[in-house]
Amino acid sequence: MKKAIGLFEFKSIAKGIEVTDQILKSSNVNLILSNAICPGKYISLVAGEVAAVKNAVDLGKTLGGIFKIESTLISNIHPEVLPALTGTTDFNKIDSIGVIETMSALNSILVGDTALKSSKVQLLEIRIARGLGGKGFTILTGEISSVKKAIAAVEDKFAPQGDLLCTTAIANPNRELIAKLFT
Repeated sequence: MKKAIGLFEFKSIAKGIEVTDQILKSSNVNLILSNAICPGKYISLVAGEVAAVKNAVDLGKTLGGIFKIESTLISNIHPEVLPALTGTTDFNKIDSIGVIETMSALNSILVGDTALKSSKVQLLEIRIARGLGGKGFTILTGEISSVKKAIAAVEDKFAPQGDLLCTTAIANPNRELIAKLFT
């Protein structure tokens, strides 16, 4: 079976913590991320085998009730997504960068997965909602043509639903900028 992730967003911090606890007690998944985010919401991210994560997502939908904003299963997740979320991506050279800003925290994860699967790029970071007013952004690198191709694929898939705020591809970014982006 393929690895999967489950994403949960709640409009109540207390309910988010409660549901996350119940999910962990009832499903064979690993907790990757669990945080309060702006503006007063709560998100959790779990990973595991597809069946276990599907069970967790279904349980989160049920237990979250009126407090659930979103719960999503991504099966066959690209292996670079989790390191980009946890700030453990290892990179040596940055020729260009692409930045994709989303209106929701959880869609920034879906955007990163889509970008990786559509072009030869590397995720540098997926930052979700902490200090961002509930938004998220994804930063990727690769040859400029690959970065532009990944951004185009993301725009094709996510622009119709109105969740993309802005995208950009930058060739040969300034080294001072690169140094500050990841500190």
